[in-house]
Amino acid sequence: MTRIEHAIEETIFASRWILAPFYLGLIIGLVLLLVKFAQHGWHTVLHIFEATETEAILAVLAMVDISLAANLVLMVMFAGYENFVSKIDTAQHKDRPDWMGKVDYSGLKLKLLASIVAISAIQLLRAFIDIKEFTDNQLMWLVVIHLTFVVSGVLLAWMDKIYAATNPH
Repeated sequence: MTRIEHAIEETIFASRWILAPFYLGLIIGLVLLLVKFAQHGWHTVLHIFEATETEAILAVLAMVDISLAANLVLMVMFAGYENFVSKIDTAQHKDRPDWMGKVDYSGLKLKLLASIVAISAIQLLRAFIDIKEFTDNQLMWLVVIHLTFVVSGVLLAWMDKIYAATNPH
């Protein structure tokens, strides 16, 4: 029975590689975000002289938003791959991010939610800067959604803290 059990366990362990195409697909997502960032940046440059100050601020905030989304994708790629598939062998590379290889699943969840809160905050700021374009109902929902992300992040961090306190390594 041990040979069968060993074969099953090896198969299950090897199945983690099924996730690799997902992380490769996220590279395509990064490229798509780069295209939208460049497109938005080019449009902003071409129209900056006729843009109002508010429009310029909104354009820059949109670029920050895309940048945060790209950071989020990169974080998921690195941490997800290293936590679930295989270690990325770049320990000696001078440009290796300090956090790489140190973000466990719990840390990844918190970083993801923090990034989502930041993206949501920028969307909310954009709405408040261009407030005349939104109805009161739309603004209310943007605030509710943002607060939901914030509360979710706090609760998730609190649950992780409780878990860590009750399950020392």
